[in-house]
Amino acid sequence: MSDGSIALDMSSAGTHESRQDLRRVLKELVRNKAALLGLVILVAITAAAITAPVLAPVDPTAQEVTHRLKAPGWTTPDGRVSLLGTDHLGRDILSRLIFGARISLIIGVSAVALAGTLGTLLGLVAGYQGGRVDDFVMRLTDTMLAMPFILLALAVIAVLGPSLRNIIFVLGITSWVSYARVVRAEVLTLRTREFVLAAQALGGGGRRIVFRHLLPNVLTPVIVIATLEVARMIILESALSFLGLGVQPPTPTWGGMLADGRAYLSTAWWQATFPGLSIMLTVLGINLLGDWLRDVLDPRLQL
Repeated sequence: MSDGSIALDMSSAGTHESRQDLRRVLKELVRNKAALLGLVILVAITAAAITAPVLAPVDPTAQEVTHRLKAPGWTTPDGRVSLLGTDHLGRDILSRLIFGARISLIIGVSAVALAGTLGTLLGLVAGYQGGRVDDFVMRLTDTMLAMPFILLALAVIAVLGPSLRNIIFVLGITSWVSYARVVRAEVLTLRTREFVLAAQALGGGGRRIVFRHLLPNVLTPVIVIATLEVARMIILESALSFLGLGVQPPTPTWGGMLADGRAYLSTAWWQATFPGLSIMLTVLGINLLGDWLRDVLDPRLQL
């Protein structure tokens, strides 16, 4: 048999195995009702965020003081039904929720991407190099853990100013520690394995070993952490917006809507309730899907 035929057969076998793995994962997803519910919630919120200009009934920043604090189901003078009512400035709450989903998802995913990249790289270097490099990275993680998040956020935002980019930066640089610790622990175990020693014996450089052999083997815990961290980033962004440190008005954010509605809890409960429910459902969907993903990707939980 020729080398080409062998390569073709191996490629076909690999493709078939990948398809089998995909079918297995999909079957497990369908069987896990909680994970399926989480996926449905996330897909719905993501779709709403992507199609916000089309889906939102009106401009989320349009103010009409004569329509302020209208209850859910109120009919506007032009015959349109305001499903979730209006806020203290007469802005449509449903439109603001839909556009607010964009901000939450952008910040959540971007901050996790920044933190995950930084933490994974530091964990790889610390675990593989060891010695003083490892000690330096670990002391840096200890320092980050000891520093209050709100204090660091106040300091950075006071210098750079509140904006979408700066919020992502603050959340990213304060959330890389968990990735670095987990990746370092995995690398410490993997660097004495046979495939790493064989690569070193064959003359493989440190960069090649780290990115070609170690990185693929630590991606599973990184993916699980990243999935669950998106939910935490959304909560932290909402907290910053609630304190006035997040994305500034008139850009609609769920945390900002909560802050606006706290003064009207007894007279206009809907102004704070619906943003709170949006945050809760989004975080719930991410956590349900993240728990399932952890069970699927971690072979130790399948024993």
